[in-house]
Amino acid sequence: MTDYDLKIAGGEVITAADRMHADVGIVAGRIVALGADLGEAARTIDAEGLWVMPGGIDSHVHIAQYSGEGIVMADDFASATAAAACGGNTTVMPFVLQRRGTGLRQSVTDYQALADGNCHIDVSFHLIIADPTPAVLGQELPALVKDGYTSFKVFMTYDDLVLHDRELLEVMRVAKREQALVMVHAEGYDSIRFMIDHLEATGQTEPYFHSESRPDIVEREATHRAISHAQLVGVPLMIVHVSSQAAMEQIQWAQAKGLEVYAETCPQYITLTAEDLRGLNMDMTGAKYVCSPPPRTKTDQAAIWRGLETGTFKTFSSDHCPFRYDAVDGKLNPQARTSFRWVPNGIPGIETRLPILFSEGVTKGRLSPEAFVALTSTNHAKLYGLHPKKGSIAVGSDADLVLWDPTRKETIRQDILHHGADYTPWEGFEVTGWPMITISRGEVVAEGGRVVGRKGHGGHVARGLSPVASQARGDA
Repeated sequence: MTDYDLKIAGGEVITAADRMHADVGIVAGRIVALGADLGEAARTIDAEGLWVMPGGIDSHVHIAQYSGEGIVMADDFASATAAAACGGNTTVMPFVLQRRGTGLRQSVTDYQALADGNCHIDVSFHLIIADPTPAVLGQELPALVKDGYTSFKVFMTYDDLVLHDRELLEVMRVAKREQALVMVHAEGYDSIRFMIDHLEATGQTEPYFHSESRPDIVEREATHRAISHAQLVGVPLMIVHVSSQAAMEQIQWAQAKGLEVYAETCPQYITLTAEDLRGLNMDMTGAKYVCSPPPRTKTDQAAIWRGLETGTFKTFSSDHCPFRYDAVDGKLNPQARTSFRWVPNGIPGIETRLPILFSEGVTKGRLSPEAFVALTSTNHAKLYGLHPKKGSIAVGSDADLVLWDPTRKETIRQDILHHGADYTPWEGFEVTGWPMITISRGEVVAEGGRVVGRKGHGGHVARGLSPVASQARGDA
């Protein structure tokens, strides 16, 4: 008779707090034992020479999301979660997008139907509030928070998503009352529209000018404004996909004042620059790198690294938002050839997030292995109400693990990836450190760069309240 369903033997277990050589015993999808020389198991995986870490949690991804008439996102739940698993992730957190004129509850129902039965790993949904009607704020949103949708995102830009200041304040007030965590896309709508109109009027329409239309000034201003609104209401705030030194300095100011302001950044802001959007002789290949906020300068990259090293940033996410490049429903849609404004905003990165940060951070000595785990898994679980079920290697936690080879060298190439896009922005990017086996709730779902788990293994995970949001109570 065996003691465990699965045993991970001989690896170096690394968490956000410490590391030790230990075996991991798993029964019914949960960790039940940690220690030396555990008993017999139905299956034993030899992890000698590997690091055993909590599976990655990518708390900012876009999957099968409506992106405009005639535009189709490149990943459905099957392809996105398969790619995530091969990249060492065991949970991803996409967004339920509320379209204007549609109720929030109906939006959740429709999106859940796309995910059901199609996921290789677990998912947990944020909400996007695009139409904060009295019914949404007074009835639907509070009910959904109680159902485990305990975080939501608001946009300060995009025609179909932008909330203006009074709307932002009203949403934040509900978040405070219901103890939900607000995430904000901080770019100034009017400033961007002003810049787009000017650039187009002067014939500057190639993909590169997307970056010129969204300079760090508009991110800095919106970040400051979002922080001010949150301070006025008295609610914690997560600023997502921070790209610039200017915006980061606003966050550091708030943190120094003792405000509950958290920040996230992404691989594109430590590896890409605005120059990548130029393409070849200002051709359309620069569209492959169009995302918002755009990549910036080497100076900004260095600043973002300082923020990662010193704790300004609590999470490192992919902001995976995949479109096909060579497709009429993607980056090269007919309108995109007339102006950068019509190039779908977003790049794929769900499978490459962990190798990029590990190689650039841990391998190059910028981050400790423990900091890597915190930035890519544990902090996500804690901030978004998944901990200790997720993000930990501890007795009672889900057996969500990644077995990592810290010395394996790989070159990122489209032909080894599993996402639905037809390119990667990191083609030819060399990394050291690679996920070898990904285990989701005790089931091996990816091994050796191949999907081996079954579609439908993953499911939706309802979350508890964020510890930081639950500290804010009452009305503003």
